[in-house]
Amino acid sequence: MAFEMPKTQYNGKIREITLGNGEKAVTVGGETSYPFYLFEGEIPNLPRIAMEVWDCPPEEWAEVALEPFAGVTDDPVAWAKKCINDYGAEMIALQLISTDPNGLDRGADEAAEVVKKVADAVDVPLIVWGTANHEKDTEVLRKVAEVCQGKNLIIGPVEEGDHKRIGASAIGYHHTVIASTPIDINLAKQLNILLGNLGVSDEQIVMNPTVSGIGYGIEYAYSVMERMRMAGLTQEDEKLQFPIICNIAKEVWKTKELHLADDELMMGNAKKRGILMEAMSAMVLLLAGGDVMIMRHPEAIRLVREMITELTTP
Repeated sequence: MAFEMPKTQYNGKIREITLGNGEKAVTVGGETSYPFYLFEGEIPNLPRIAMEVWDCPPEEWAEVALEPFAGVTDDPVAWAKKCINDYGAEMIALQLISTDPNGLDRGADEAAEVVKKVADAVDVPLIVWGTANHEKDTEVLRKVAEVCQGKNLIIGPVEEGDHKRIGASAIGYHHTVIASTPIDINLAKQLNILLGNLGVSDEQIVMNPTVSGIGYGIEYAYSVMERMRMAGLTQEDEKLQFPIICNIAKEVWKTKELHLADDELMMGNAKKRGILMEAMSAMVLLLAGGDVMIMRHPEAIRLVREMITELTTP
């Protein structure tokens, strides 16, 4: 008697969302099964990786993370171009670190000017990430949305405390929002409902469930993302059928383990340690249901791309 593999019946589907404009616009989502379960469904759009760029020179990065971008970290435009031309970046994630009220506290006009220069200089989708300070993000991201009208930026984090004003700007100036909630499936669903009630269309929303790296609570992020996919695919919960974006680079590279020297505390080579920790963290989140990974080191990105190819090649 022939063996017949049991299969899960999926009645739902993750929405397809187009990020960016033009020939290099990226479509994510569309899955009809759990991540990489090609024996049960389809993944019409493979997960994508966005390379991280900061709007100011990083002062606390590990040396191994700075090496690939030597000479361009003081110029976001040159940095973004290097990511595209030298490392094949298919998306850019511009982190507006300089706008943090507890840091440089740069104003909205200055931040928006930087974003506009980067947006005009690249032809791939541009993610713009604020500081999660409601007051400052509202001011900055609304200005960014205005000066980059029609470019379909992916702006966030958009949280319950600032969703009305940022969401309204996204609607008016035609951008996609990153609906961000703190590791809770119910809060994620609630925010998606609030954005929908505001008038943000389903084609303008991606979810950020808040993530962390290996050793720093990644199991909690994994569990929440897994439940989101279960609800969207098997329970047909339309408010949880959105693609998921994971800002993983910042979480991984800020950890103490990646700032230790070679063999300190018997942890081996620092370069290999950092690359593998970022790659492994990203891969875990892809297995949980992530559609877009924001990553930093080119070698970590190469490893993850190879794994995606390995898992999706018949």
